[in-house]
Amino acid sequence: MDFIHAINPLYALSGFVVGALVGMTGVGGGALMTPLLILLFGIHASTAVGTDLLYACATKTGGTAVHGLLRTVDWRVVRRLAAGSVPATGCTILALSFFDMHGHGTSRLITTLLALALLTTSLALVFRRQLLARYSERVGELGSGRISTLTIVVGAALGVMVTISSVGAGAIGVTMLLLLYPQLPTARIVGSDIAHAVPLTLIAGVGHWALGSIDWPLLGSLLVGSIPGIVLGSYVSYRLPDLVLRLTLAAVLFAVAMRLLF
Repeated sequence: MDFIHAINPLYALSGFVVGALVGMTGVGGGALMTPLLILLFGIHASTAVGTDLLYACATKTGGTAVHGLLRTVDWRVVRRLAAGSVPATGCTILALSFFDMHGHGTSRLITTLLALALLTTSLALVFRRQLLARYSERVGELGSGRISTLTIVVGAALGVMVTISSVGAGAIGVTMLLLLYPQLPTARIVGSDIAHAVPLTLIAGVGHWALGSIDWPLLGSLLVGSIPGIVLGSYVSYRLPDLVLRLTLAAVLFAVAMRLLF
């Protein structure tokens, strides 16, 4: 009963809306939830990021289980990404520990980096096909060792970006994997990206917990709404054109980024 009383209907509704959008597009969890918490509810940037990281970990654990059962996870790719993201995440948390996580300066830094991550994500959504058409053939000519190294580098970049802003593991991660592994089916790319997001967001979220940047009642309310939202969004996604979904999400992310910056 105490848990039920602790649920905030507005937070649960936000979790539902974001969960539905993630179900429809496959991306946008951190890109939508974190700025929503900051702009609409006035949550401190560090708390919004930390709480959203554990929110993402919980939701993507379920997604990983489904993709694992469907055998749409390439664990080789996941290991390579994690080889870069795990140490990068640890180093980023260590660097953040030297800041006042609840101070105005830290909030402004996180907000600015979040806005830049949102802009990058929106560009990845809009120009993904053009990027793939231009660079996939060139990347495909690289040897397996070079691709392995580049995957680790991508993982490290995602580790830093996600730990600071909670954004990047979705659209950016998928786009980079499509470039590096054009021979893999899209379902395995998406499944591998989701599976990699679990340890990444878990380690980053635990790090933010140690820094005091988790709001547990908020997290519980978000999860209560997100589960039915993801189910509904996944159902609706089959009835909406992919291009419309991607462009709509990109426009929303761009507008949110501008609001955060100005």
